[in-house]
Amino acid sequence: MLLIPCPYCQHIFEEEDFAYAGEAFIERPPQPEQISDQEWADYLFMRNNPKGPHLEQWIHAAGCRKFFVVKRNTANNRIEGSWTMAKAHAGKNDLLERL
Repeated sequence: MLLIPCPYCQHIFEEEDFAYAGEAFIERPPQPEQISDQEWADYLFMRNNPKGPHLEQWIHAAGCRKFFVVKRNTANNRIEGSWTMAKAHAGKNDLLERL
């Protein structure tokens, strides 16, 4: 079982209180009507599945109901940090460099 720190509530909760919301920092195409069906399908469905550190979005579904970013190591399932969406986006480049 994962123990996930909610950066908003400032407390650690069990995994059952949260819902996984996908890979973090997936950027929507700026003009989706101008891309091909294949490019749109790639945006919707293709995600990284790395072995090791990975940035994910989670929502505290049974608590504050806010989205946040978690750095989780997929090799050992350890949570290495969590950030509010504002802090994660402000430090996006630093977070991505540390992967």
